[in-house]
Amino acid sequence: MPNTLLTATAVTREALRVLHQKLNFVGTITRDYDDRFAQDGAKIGDTLKIRLPNQYTVRTGSVLDAKDTVESSVDLKVQTQKGVDLNFTSADLTLSLDDFSERVLEPAMSVLAANIEADAMSMYQDVYNQVSNHALPATFAGVLSARKMLVDNLAPLTSRTCNLNTQDNVDLVDALKGLFNDKSTIARQNREGFMGRTAGFDFMENTLWPSHTVGSKGGSPLVNGAGQTGSTLVTDGWSNSSNVLKRGDIFTIADVFRVHPETKQSTGQPQTFVVTDVGGVTSNGSGQATITISPPIVGPAGSPANQTVSALPGDNKSITVLGTGGLAHGISLAYQKDAFAFATADLMMPRGVDWASREVFDGVSMRIVRQYDINNDKFPCRLDVLYGFKTLRPQLACRLANR
Repeated sequence: MPNTLLTATAVTREALRVLHQKLNFVGTITRDYDDRFAQDGAKIGDTLKIRLPNQYTVRTGSVLDAKDTVESSVDLKVQTQKGVDLNFTSADLTLSLDDFSERVLEPAMSVLAANIEADAMSMYQDVYNQVSNHALPATFAGVLSARKMLVDNLAPLTSRTCNLNTQDNVDLVDALKGLFNDKSTIARQNREGFMGRTAGFDFMENTLWPSHTVGSKGGSPLVNGAGQTGSTLVTDGWSNSSNVLKRGDIFTIADVFRVHPETKQSTGQPQTFVVTDVGGVTSNGSGQATITISPPIVGPAGSPANQTVSALPGDNKSITVLGTGGLAHGISLAYQKDAFAFATADLMMPRGVDWASREVFDGVSMRIVRQYDINNDKFPCRLDVLYGFKTLRPQLACRLANR
C-alpha cells in the first residue's frame, strides 16, 4: 500500500495535541482563545479585556442604600510570540503520523512547551497568600493550610490544582505513600512519582517551577506615616542604600489583619502583601523606601465592597518579610483555575508558501508554515504560538514555600 503524504492540517493538529499534553500548568488555568482575530490574524501587542466579578455590600435595615455597579476589568496583552524552527522533507511526510510525531514533533513541542510554561509560571510573583515552611520539607499539613487559604477566599471547589516542584513532590509522595488504599493509585505513585487526587486538589509535578530568592531585607523596617491606603506603602528603617526587597517578596504589617471577602469582618490573621515592583525595591541613603504592593490597602472607611484589611497601618508599625534574606527557597502553587488566565490568538496566515495551516485546540491556537528554500534545497518550517498571560484573581491561589 503506497504511503500518503501528511497534510499541513494533520501536522498542525498533531503538534497542538503534543503541546497540549505538555502544558502542565497552562493546561490547568483559564484559557481564553479570542476569535476576534480569526479573520485577519493578531499582532503582537493586541489586547484582550477580561471583566472581573462585581463586588457589592449588604444593607442593614429597611432604608434603601443603592450602590452603583462599577465594572472592573484587566487587560491581557498577547505580546509574546514563540515558536520552533526546523527542516523536514517530503520524504519525512511519508511516515505514519505516529512516527512523524515521535521523531519530529515530540522534541520540538517539548522545548516550546517548556518555554511557554516557564513564562506563565512567573505569575507566582503576583500571589500574596503563602504557606511558609522555609528550609524544611514540604508537608501535607502545608497543603491543608493552602486549602484553607483558598476556602477562606471563597475559591470555587472545582478545578483546583496543587502543582509541585520536584523536591516538594518527593517529600509529599514519601510522606503520603501509606495514605491511599487503591492498589492502582499506589502503583502509579511508585512508578511515576505522581500522587493523584486528595484534599480537593489534583496533584501535579512540574520541573519548571523556579526558586525564589528573598531580598536582603536588612534593617528593622517600619511603616512611615499612618493612614496609608492604595497600592503603595511608604516605609523606613531599612538598611541604607540596599536592595531590600525583590519582586515576589511577601510581608506582613503588625496589627493589619485580613478580612472575610464578603462580611468584611476581621479574620484575626495577618494580611500578607506581595511586592510588585518589577526591579525590586532599593532603600535610599536614609533607609527609606516606597513599595508597590498587592493587594491594595483598603480600610473600613474606604470602598466597603473592596475592603482588604481590618484597619489601616499605623505609623511605625513593624514590617515582617517572610523568608531568609538573600536565600532561595522552593516554590509550589495551589490554585483554582480562575486565579490565572492564558490566552492565544490566531496569527496571520501568509500567502504564497509551500503549505500552511492554523488550528485551535482547547484554547490554544497554533500556526505552521513551510516554504521551499531553492538555494539550499530544504523545506524550512516554523511553528508559532502568539500568547499572553495575566493574574486575574490572586486571592484564589496560595504559594507553598519550602526548602
